[in-house]
Amino acid sequence: MDQAWNTGAEPRAGITAPLRHPNFRALALGRVLMMFGNGMANVALAFAVLDVTGSLAQVGLVVGARSVANVSLLLLGGVVADRLPRALVLRGACVLASLSQGLLASALLTGSATLPLMIVLSLVNGAAAAANLPAAAALTPQTVPHTLLRQANALVGIAKQLGLFAGMSMGGVAVGLLGPGWAVGVDAVMFAAAGVAFLFLRVPSTTPAERGNVLRDLVEGWSEFVARPWVWIIVLQFMVVNAGWSATTSVLGPGIADETFGRTTWGLVMAANSVGLLVGGVLAARWQPRRALFYGTALVTVQTLPFFVLADPSPIVPLLFAAMFVGGVAVEQFTVAWEVSVQENIPPDRLSRVYSYDALGSFVAMPVGQIAIGPLAESIGADRSLLIVAGLTVMATSAAVAAPSVRSLRRR
Repeated sequence: MDQAWNTGAEPRAGITAPLRHPNFRALALGRVLMMFGNGMANVALAFAVLDVTGSLAQVGLVVGARSVANVSLLLLGGVVADRLPRALVLRGACVLASLSQGLLASALLTGSATLPLMIVLSLVNGAAAAANLPAAAALTPQTVPHTLLRQANALVGIAKQLGLFAGMSMGGVAVGLLGPGWAVGVDAVMFAAAGVAFLFLRVPSTTPAERGNVLRDLVEGWSEFVARPWVWIIVLQFMVVNAGWSATTSVLGPGIADETFGRTTWGLVMAANSVGLLVGGVLAARWQPRRALFYGTALVTVQTLPFFVLADPSPIVPLLFAAMFVGGVAVEQFTVAWEVSVQENIPPDRLSRVYSYDALGSFVAMPVGQIAIGPLAESIGADRSLLIVAGLTVMATSAAVAAPSVRSLRRR
């Protein structure tokens, strides 16, 4: 049975209302620090692999390794986050991520980085993310009253995108001027700082008094996941959407940038997407329709605009900036609607496990896309590969929008 939430009139609370709660401030600060470091690392990693190997296919292997570890361990991460104090899980994951990125930065800066080493460290970083994601996502409703869920999720999104924007902007400059090793090093420092921020996160434990075995926990999480068709339908949609987006932004985009408008510009282009997500979060915090999930899901099609711009042999950079920005605004409408929908309808003691199934389904195809897109682009060309990705994204989104459970769900 779904958790009972207040079904009265929605309070008129401003976007900054969640910041009155110390636990929310600690959670938001930790997540923004992580996103700042990851913003720099996201720009740097692909160029680091290109510098070491000179191969787009090898870029796919390294970024895909992180996704493989992330996907493989997400279910276990969800169980851990529902069985242990979630703040403690976040701190431990930050330590692991900081160590892995610190070692990678050291190898890059000393010239000792090799393809096998980069793959191994990407696997470790992916394992840390598998513990981090379900715990962080499930903590938001524990840090604010349920009447502030929409504002809190929007504000977390805004904070993350601010961090990502700043990180990608600085990452593009750092890669162009200093090399990718320094950007990865900042990521390590930011994860350590995030771990410190999470020390101030004090929330009531949702750990069950009697812990069952891991298999029973997974079965309970699965039952909650499949009980609502709109949940697994959206996850199936994003299995395709995320695979295409990650393949484009982590493999194809850097390769195209290297041959055309340059590495620094690519970092700024990715930052423009973060600005769009930030603006989208502000809009979503101020107002969303009652059928927010339906409209947000439909808007995901706008994310294909950058694919069409990049498919041009000589991409028009101002148009690419605009497409990335608009795509970010549109997608954040979905993100806030999705977070609120899940948090309103899933019992809190099973929320991390549902988030882990969500992440598993949404991310499972990402390594396939990342690893396969390089050879595909080398075979049929980057332009045709991008058009295929755009077409698959539109098809998956159209199928989700057509589902009655997605169209009918309303905010409480």
